[in-house]
Amino acid sequence: MTDTTPHRRALADRLAKAGVLSDPAWRAAVEAVPRERFLHPGVFLPEDGGRWRPVTAPDAEIAYSDESLTTQLDGHLTADRSTDLVTGSPTSSSTTPVTVVGMLEHLDVRDGHSVLEIGTGTGYSAALLCHRLGEDNVTTVEVDPGVARRADDALEAVGFSTWTVTGDGLLGYPHRAPYDRVIATCAVRRIPYAWVRQTRPGGVVLATVGSWGYGTGLAKVTVGEDGTAAGRIVERSSFMQARAEAAVPVSGDLSARTAYADSERAAELPPTLLAEWMPAFLAQLAAPDAQFVHAMTSDGAQLRYLFAPERESFAEFTATDDGWTVRQGGPVALWDDIERTLLAWKAAGSPDITAVRLRITREAHHYWIDGEPALNWQHGPGRVS
Repeated sequence: MTDTTPHRRALADRLAKAGVLSDPAWRAAVEAVPRERFLHPGVFLPEDGGRWRPVTAPDAEIAYSDESLTTQLDGHLTADRSTDLVTGSPTSSSTTPVTVVGMLEHLDVRDGHSVLEIGTGTGYSAALLCHRLGEDNVTTVEVDPGVARRADDALEAVGFSTWTVTGDGLLGYPHRAPYDRVIATCAVRRIPYAWVRQTRPGGVVLATVGSWGYGTGLAKVTVGEDGTAAGRIVERSSFMQARAEAAVPVSGDLSARTAYADSERAAELPPTLLAEWMPAFLAQLAAPDAQFVHAMTSDGAQLRYLFAPERESFAEFTATDDGWTVRQGGPVALWDDIERTLLAWKAAGSPDITAVRLRITREAHHYWIDGEPALNWQHGPGRVS
């Protein structure tokens, strides 16, 4: 077997140069844990046309690349089950080391801390945690039995007999609670109160919040003695959605979905703003169940929509010579809510995502930007347990 020690050291050097690796203990973990051992039975590399090329024995150049590596498609397909180019949607991956290590540094662990990880994936980040804190201080939960089994095998192979649990991570793992730290390697619409309740007062929960494939933020909250948690968005972050919360893509006849509008007007802001990270994040705060959908007419014209299927509401945008027109239908005027938020954000000087604060109680999530009364949102309970 090829000695990848030089590749691990080079990876640590790159991470340090990128500014995400500063703690000597995490550097020791990066230099010690062989990432290639967590890529069995292989990866899928992207090819033109939305296809994937299976690689069952990724070499060190692939294993130590600064990329996320897809390890499963469509919830079941692994690289060892395919020999030709395939299509499919990624459902499990080995996240780019910049993201993994950056999150671990944000976690602010101390010797002796116990950590609950939501989303084991390949097991690589769990291995880094085990190296740093000791295997008995790490509990990791994975919803997919096959993914969990492969991760557990890989962890055992490199010498870590940690607590690898197959189950719904949104419920946490109360049998090993309380924890000093909770970290999620999947995105959630809202931080489940179960995670807050299973964290010691003074402990930290770190998770990506949002439901779009972009425009999501890494929330870091500290749990208080009163059972609430408060903190802020510390940076942009992007992860696959927790499977139980993954939105069903809007499909079918879009013209039928938008046939009956209650209003039509000129849009004050272009919907193209929603392709930008912070406006997309704010849109999800203003209309948390909305999806932004792109389509194309037979003559190649771009169409843009907002849909909230559960509330049977939509917004349809049409480009004109003077700007954009928006048609809206259903009980909720989605674009009115989003546009009002984006106008207030622009009036406040377009602050970055790190200006967003949040507080979590059993009853609600409260988001706000200091000093901006119009930039204040309260969401009902997420998954409570």
